[in-house]
Amino acid sequence: MEKRERLGSRLGFIMLSAGCAIGCGNVWKFPWMCGQYGGASFILIYLICLVLLGIPVMAMEFSMGRAAQCSPIYMCQKLKTPKTKWKYWGVLSLIGNVALMSFYTVVTGWIIYYFVRFLTGTSADLGFVSMITDAKVNVTYLAITVVVAFVVLSFDLQGGLERVTKVMMSALLVLLILLAVRSFLLPGAKKGLTFYLIPDFSKVTGSVIVGAMNQAFFTLSLGIGSMAIFGSYIDKENALLGEVINVVALDTFVAIMAGLIMFPACFSYGVEVTAGPSLLFETMCTVFNNMAGGRWWGTLFFLFMVFAAMSTVLGVCENILAMVRELTGWSRPVGSIFCGSIIFILSLTTALGYSVLHFQPFAEGSAWLDFWDFIVSTNALPLGSLAVAIFCCYDIGWGWDNFVREVNTGTGVKLQPWMKPICKFVVPAAIIFIYLYGMITFKWR
Repeated sequence: MEKRERLGSRLGFIMLSAGCAIGCGNVWKFPWMCGQYGGASFILIYLICLVLLGIPVMAMEFSMGRAAQCSPIYMCQKLKTPKTKWKYWGVLSLIGNVALMSFYTVVTGWIIYYFVRFLTGTSADLGFVSMITDAKVNVTYLAITVVVAFVVLSFDLQGGLERVTKVMMSALLVLLILLAVRSFLLPGAKKGLTFYLIPDFSKVTGSVIVGAMNQAFFTLSLGIGSMAIFGSYIDKENALLGEVINVVALDTFVAIMAGLIMFPACFSYGVEVTAGPSLLFETMCTVFNNMAGGRWWGTLFFLFMVFAAMSTVLGVCENILAMVRELTGWSRPVGSIFCGSIIFILSLTTALGYSVLHFQPFAEGSAWLDFWDFIVSTNALPLGSLAVAIFCCYDIGWGWDNFVREVNTGTGVKLQPWMKPICKFVVPAAIIFIYLYGMITFKWR
């Protein structure tokens, strides 16, 4: 049997795990949700939910990976018994990761396209609707995203994924700070910072609380083994709760800083902050096109976005590749060609969904992207996370004692006895609530 690959350093593990978590959920979804849900009060609730939900489930995934020393496809069987029905979590993980990449690679392609347009000084007539309805643009930049990802993954773990992610994440953090400082210096930035940083609790409603819970939970892409795979690549030198805190802190830092870039800029140029999903593309494009030196600031901003999105693409595709390789025994290059081809073909549905392959799965205006997102965000992530919580906390699965033994092995922060009720009762109850609320409020037609 081939010896399992290892990450070269603790920093590599933290950067890789954080890179997988940091993505469009942080720098695209988080700011527009803040804009729609009242700014600072939303952030405060989000942080509370992150601690109560995100940290425990991520600790469970890391523990499962490190204990099993395999990909999610066989993880539960190895920790429980091969005959149990827990094997279906591995199947759910594979489906969830592939479905996620079936639209995420296209969105990443959009971001790369915006970066290229700002870099070449051709952003004046840039429009989001005209871009998504251009089949040639969508397919071209989808291909670029998939090829780059699987070329990197075709090399060994340390020489490919770990090395590239370290560079991208370091560059991302530098660009983040540089862009935030630029936003602080804009005229009128104070109004944006006030909206973003000073809570107005009169705006807190049930929808705001549920929205914050949902974002805190889903920003870390938990439930489909995206984090568990990285746990399988590390040794037992450090206790896992401290590693989780480092990853979540870095993920949250990037999300908060993304808002510090966007909101001062929006208020400075009188652009609507409640624009919703178009905040990143339409709104920020308008800001940069009206800003002195906007071409270069826009180029840096979308380069930062490229690094954030590609770090997630690489992390999730590594998980898909690892599962396929364990099922087939293929080498990295062969597995990369196969996985890249499948993801490219499935992603064509999203890439062409606004031009050639029209499909309305739900309410008017929905398309293939919404279909894939429904599979992932509304179903695979919450149901997968519920399965992880039950598996780690109850005897019908791996069990609480085994989970605690693994998560506390090594030096560093340990899981404390008082956290047991949170993990066993609060986390599953919150996940069930989020899932049911999502299904009830979903815009079916």
